[in-house]
Amino acid sequence: MNNLDDQIDSVTELDDELVMQYLLQNPDFFIRNARSVEQLHVPHPVKGSTSLVEWQLGRQRHQIAQLEEEITLLMEQATINETLFARLIELQANLADATSLQDMLNRLQRWGRGFGLAGANIRLFSESWRIGAPSDFTHLALNRSAFESLRIQRLGDTQHYLGSLNGPELLLVLPQAKAVGSVALSLMGDHGELGMLIFSSRDPQHYQAGMGTVMLDQLAKMLPGLISRWIERV
Repeated sequence: MNNLDDQIDSVTELDDELVMQYLLQNPDFFIRNARSVEQLHVPHPVKGSTSLVEWQLGRQRHQIAQLEEEITLLMEQATINETLFARLIELQANLADATSLQDMLNRLQRWGRGFGLAGANIRLFSESWRIGAPSDFTHLALNRSAFESLRIQRLGDTQHYLGSLNGPELLLVLPQAKAVGSVALSLMGDHGELGMLIFSSRDPQHYQAGMGTVMLDQLAKMLPGLISRWIERV
């Protein structure tokens, strides 16, 4: 009787961890007990119960489906990145051929509108560029301290902001723009000290947080070198 009691106590003390440890230490358990395993049934939320083998096959099918979905997403992203890279190379060559700063800005604007955007603009922090009078491009100048509140509120420690801006914010960065629903704003310079590139859309949902910024990042790195052909850095 005592032996039976001991066995009962031993069984009642088993938990998931002990069972898992035993199975890991005895990998041939299911081979030695193949017939019994075939008779085991696992609770199922829809079918009520299913055999252990069928349950395992179901799990494997689900994992395969997830992997296939992830591979499809990766392939789609690779295709998108390839397209963006080709367009970026095309734009870089086009901007490099510009004969003046205004010509370059016009080419950038046309490129942006080719994507259905409302505009593509740059603003330069006046502390970093010699852009005061008698320059023809004083309208590009923006005081960095005036921008600081917007930077803290919208960008934080990042280089990019995608989303909507309120009236005063739009008036600060795009004073001539009309009917702007959302923007993609990217700071230029290693520390965002040179200015910003701004793409704008009339659609409030066109630019949203979480969207990719690969092309924006590359453009923000490329533009200062081109701008330096016509405007001197401080």
